[in-house]
This record gives sequence, C-alpha cells and structure tokens, in this order.
Amino acid sequence: MTRRLLLVHGLHNARWWLRPLAARLRSEGFEPEPFGYASVFGGPERAIPALVERLRAAPVHGVIGHSLGGLIALEALRRAPDAAVSRAVCLGSPLRGSRIARHLAARGWTRPLLGRSAALLQAGLVHWDGTAALGVVAGDVAQGMGQLFARFDDASDGTVAVAETRLPGLADHCVVHCSHTGLVFSAEAAAQAAHFLREGRFARPA
Repeated sequence: MTRRLLLVHGLHNARWWLRPLAARLRSEGFEPEPFGYASVFGGPERAIPALVERLRAAPVHGVIGHSLGGLIALEALRRAPDAAVSRAVCLGSPLRGSRIARHLAARGWTRPLLGRSAALLQAGLVHWDGTAALGVVAGDVAQGMGQLFARFDDASDGTVAVAETRLPGLADHCVVHCSHTGLVFSAEAAAQAAHFLREGRFARPA
C-alpha cells in the first residue's frame, strides 16, 4: 500500500528544494508531495491555514517538515486534528526556539532575513499536544551559514542546536551525522524518517 506524505520546506526554500528527499521517500514506498509557501513575505500566518486546508482536502498518512517547515507543519496539525494524520517527522526543526533566529531578530540589519517567520522561529513550541505521533531527526555536523550569526558550544547542525530540537514528551528523537542543509539530502535522515512513518519509532543500531 502506498502511503501519501506532505513535505514542508524551511526558510528561504521552495518546493523544488525537497526533490532529493522526495526521491528517497518514493524509493521507500511512499508517495510524497511537496507543499510550498512564502516563508519570508507570507510567513506562518498564511502558510498554516493553507496547509490546514490541504490536509483536510486530501488525507495523508504523515507529514515531514524541514527546519521552519516542521514548526509550520505541527501548528497546522494542532489546528486540524480532524485531518487524522497519524505521524509527523521534523528534520532539524528548532522546536524549543532558535538561538540564531533570536540573534538575527535583535539586529535591525539582519531581522529582515527572517521576514514574517521571525516570531515562530524565535519561540518554537512550548510542547506538543497534537494527535500525531512526533519524531525528530537532528544533525550534529556544525557546518553552514548559521555559524556566522551565533556560536554553539554544544552539539548542533551548524544552524540549530540538538537541544533545540528536543521537546518533553516526544515520541522519539534521533541524531544523524549531517549538517542542517544536509538533512534534506541525507540518505540516513530519509531512512530514519521512513522508518518512523512506518513503525512509529526510529531505527536503532543492531
């Protein structure tokens, strides 16, 4: 049985950015569909209602969101429990709020980079109380543009700290060896996401 998925991209990205992830998930037996939105000029205020409408229009088994896309996906699922999405996976999403976003927002010349997504990126989620089982994949390779704006003394993917991806009561959490951007292209991240969507838990080393 083919299981339909929605994929939600992050800040400054677009639907095409998700093609490598979609291809890997298709090889795992899923039917992925990228969901696009204007992350800077539209922001969550427009993206979340549009995603809710899409979820209600055609049922899907699961949702995967990268970075900001994970926050938007979870807010949409929280508002639409009737959509009956059983599982959700976040890839490198700052669920507890982004340190880098707070640094950017504090400076007038960098705040526009966050656009209308600034508030959600800074705050993250207090907790997860949606009906979908939630799993999070974090990266631990500290590479990327994020290091230009904030320093990480703890494990990170270069943009989001591993600790920022954890929430109390999470269904599951795993760390793969790649950067923030690399989570979209990583075979291991895609395999872990597929395993969670099938089994409700991440794969563990033998």
